[in-house]
Amino acid sequence: MSISAQLATIRERIAKSARRAGRNPAEITLMAVCKTFPAAAIVEAYAAGQRLFGENRVQEFADKFPQLAELKNAEFHMIGHLQSNKATKAAEIFHAVDSIDSEKLAQRLNDAAQNLGKTLDVLIEINVGGEEAKSGLAPDSPEIAIILSHAPEWTHLRVRGLMTVPPFTEDPEGARPYFRKLRELRDRLSARGLPSVRLDVLSVGMSHDFEVAIEEGSTCVRIGTAIFGERPRTGLKNAI
Repeated sequence: MSISAQLATIRERIAKSARRAGRNPAEITLMAVCKTFPAAAIVEAYAAGQRLFGENRVQEFADKFPQLAELKNAEFHMIGHLQSNKATKAAEIFHAVDSIDSEKLAQRLNDAAQNLGKTLDVLIEINVGGEEAKSGLAPDSPEIAIILSHAPEWTHLRVRGLMTVPPFTEDPEGARPYFRKLRELRDRLSARGLPSVRLDVLSVGMSHDFEVAIEEGSTCVRIGTAIFGERPRTGLKNAI
């Protein structure tokens, strides 16, 4: 199937999943994850109406970036682990960073965005499964409260919500407890959080489990394989 046909199928499945869960399909955003795929694939998805894209590596997207300048209204998010020393470049080429895991990184992104005269949206990455091979903060990490307490001070950064990559299971239902855990964490943080910080984004759900994620409150599903096809294996069983 073409990228256009795959996108149409995914959009239909998102809508059906939302309706089954008693939700408005318009509440769920589709992010096309284009890591390892060429700029031509992004252009094809854009022609099919896709506007939100996710990338995992700064340098990989920097190489594609010049070829995508004509894609008006396209939005590119950094969803992989971001090292602090790459914050300046990330702020330059991305519209948002969905994987912050420290106050230090957030501060560097704010400073870089300020120098560029732009505002970045960010999500806090949570390692709900406690996996050593994955980045992100533990659900009970005090760093989460530190980030939220500083959020009102960052004039060029908006903390919008939470993101996670759960432990991989062959059965999509295996991800449900992790999605629920993230939603419950978001609800607790919102209940005791600052009025100026709205944690309204839950970025959870990938190609094999996004329908379960929608049932558990996801507002953004990150789909790569089901849109662009199989990508080379890296050793991690994460079918985004």
